[in-house]
Amino acid sequence: MLIDTHCHLDAAEFDDDRDAVVAAALAAGVDLIVVPAVEFANFDTVTALAQRHPRCVHALGIHPMYVDKAQPEHLQQLAVRLAEGHVVAVGEIGLDFFVTQHNRAQQEYYFVEQLKLAQRYDLPVILHVRRAVDEVLKFLRRYPVRGGIAHAFNGSQQQAEAFIKLGFKLGFGGAMTYPQALRIRALAQNLPLDSLVLETDAPDIPPAWLGRAGRNAPLELPEIAAVLAALRAIDLAEILATTGSNACSALPKIADLYTPPDASL
Repeated sequence: MLIDTHCHLDAAEFDDDRDAVVAAALAAGVDLIVVPAVEFANFDTVTALAQRHPRCVHALGIHPMYVDKAQPEHLQQLAVRLAEGHVVAVGEIGLDFFVTQHNRAQQEYYFVEQLKLAQRYDLPVILHVRRAVDEVLKFLRRYPVRGGIAHAFNGSQQQAEAFIKLGFKLGFGGAMTYPQALRIRALAQNLPLDSLVLETDAPDIPPAWLGRAGRNAPLELPEIAAVLAALRAIDLAEILATTGSNACSALPKIADLYTPPDASL
């Protein structure tokens, strides 16, 4: 099962051809697309996408780069949505100290409050982590959740092992396809295969063959999977089966919300 565990299908870059983007991905062999929210303003949009496209599921959360627009009542609204049981995870949440640290306290507040919601509703989380791996791990130990996915993983081997110990899978996508990305490729090659999931982060992080300015799309996932198979020198079928199983393990509600191919578009 080929699962894109992180795709911002609601992004403006897809406004002109969103249905075609989904159709092309399915035709290429992508079985399921996970669409995470980034702020309260797009909760309705990602929810509608999951309802419209039988092979899309969604997560709801407030991204660290959007906390400046967040309000405490948005957490209350998030709790209401989570209680309805239609999401696979709380996400995309986390910390980002790469772009700025001016709102560090605010980022940490919304991260912790959303970890508490994940605890309350026994949901995994989809993590955004940049220049904040150790800080995220600290909060996860303080507010343990049922695991999830560390999206676009870019930490060290030791940090990867810490996430795995906490029950997380690690997301690899377009960054892994660049020959010069030696550290990420080494992680993709050497970490236990049962700890890895595939993603595009479309429309962002385009793979090498699109160029850094290209628009990424879930259509690219099969070739990303082929890169992982080549790095590990194993059969592509094993990559698809194992990473798909890993995604279902990380996001157990996929089993409840996924629509099989014979009922798809």
